[in-house]
Amino acid sequence: MTTAEAPPAETRGPVLVVGTGLIGTSVGLGLRRRGVDVLLADASPTALALARDLGAGTVPGDGGSPAPTLVVVAVPPDVTPAVARAHLDRYPEAVVTDVAGVKSPVVAAVAATGAADRFVGGHPMAGRERSGPLAARADLFEARPWVVTAVRDTSATARARVAGLARDLGGVVIDMSPDEHDEAVAVVSHVPQLAASLVAARLRRAGDRAVGLAGQGLRDVTRIAASDPVLWAQVLAGNAGPVRRVLEALRDDLDDLLAALSALDDLPPGGTAPGALGVVAGVVRDGNEGHRLIPGKHGGGHVEYAVVGVLVPDRPGEIARLLTDVHATGVNLEDIRVEHSLGRPTGLVEIAVAPAVRQRLVGVLTDRGWRAVD
Repeated sequence: MTTAEAPPAETRGPVLVVGTGLIGTSVGLGLRRRGVDVLLADASPTALALARDLGAGTVPGDGGSPAPTLVVVAVPPDVTPAVARAHLDRYPEAVVTDVAGVKSPVVAAVAATGAADRFVGGHPMAGRERSGPLAARADLFEARPWVVTAVRDTSATARARVAGLARDLGGVVIDMSPDEHDEAVAVVSHVPQLAASLVAARLRRAGDRAVGLAGQGLRDVTRIAASDPVLWAQVLAGNAGPVRRVLEALRDDLDDLLAALSALDDLPPGGTAPGALGVVAGVVRDGNEGHRLIPGKHGGGHVEYAVVGVLVPDRPGEIARLLTDVHATGVNLEDIRVEHSLGRPTGLVEIAVAPAVRQRLVGVLTDRGWRAVD
């Protein structure tokens, strides 16, 4: 759907975005694309100027600007409560929301202001490994969950405005209590970040020859390990309790696995370790079951796709040519990823499709000169 065809925006400006990093600038870009007036504020003149120059909004001049109807606080998590409270005081007619990854501390801080009816916690479940305004995108929130944490004191009008903001930016509104949100993100976001970082940290001691063997599996597991350490320290400090509880449960699982591996490692020739292999296999089996719970395409149930691997020369235009040939088959491409071959001028492009059309796709691509591999 193009901008011209989109329904009118629910959000009425001006909207003040406080904090022009990745999320704040993306909010501004998305709202401006919908024709909403956006004002920008940031303690960093450089970040503020970059966001303005990128088209995320305007900077209020010395002559003043209209008071905002909605304030979006997009500052680091450790200062979010204070900034939210300050803007509730500064703009007594405005609804204030935030985008911090932890909700309970922010809601608790706002509760003491006497303006809790105008505050609605929010958390768009979207982001990138890169940070700052230059990494921002107007479509960052498209089809991503946007958690809204209205509480008993929240007015219906305030909740509706924040939900409208999320929808205008393409988000899918999910209502949760602050505590429910924090427990949920501990297991689906915060602990995965720590797990990726811990695995990636092992590579520092692995040696160049070992790291040179890395394949797509390691890249998948460690992709988010490139995230901002300072930001994550702030997030984890704000959600320490729920994260600790998940890690404690994970530690228990690791202890069981370590005991099984120790039993297998200590076996004499011809010996057995009853139950040990079952524990090891059980870890992988339980992981299979958990993986199937992750929502699939468009938020639906998990779907198993067939993968067609295609060897592609590593030169300009080859992937585009491959995708053009896939399009010509009429087969819907569900997912794609690229793995470069070690020491060879080729790459392996893995195309995920519905199992029923895999053979047809392989046949057509082979006829067009591509080499498909299992």
